[in-house]
Amino acid sequence: MRLDKYLKISRLIKRRTVANEACDNGRVTLNGRIARASAEVKPGDIIGISFGNRETRVEVLTVQENVRKEAAADLFRYLPSPETASVKEEETMNPEAGGEF
Repeated sequence: MRLDKYLKISRLIKRRTVANEACDNGRVTLNGRIARASAEVKPGDIIGISFGNRETRVEVLTVQENVRKEAAADLFRYLPSPETASVKEEETMNPEAGGEF
């Protein structure tokens, strides 16, 4: 399935034209590389979407042509963003740097 269609079907982005524009502007990555709207998505792929100063990363679990709104969240799994993972790693290595007790 095309990346722009997957983003719309999974409801990560509301409209396919908006998903297409996000891909054209380089705000969407597929497995760590900037992706075009026509890139093929398959289970196991990692999609990154930049929204302003925030990045959302998801892992593709299944690819389906039609999905009900209630089942759309079952198509993917949220992953921690790289910034969040590095902050958590820093806190576990150095508890005095801001870890809670």
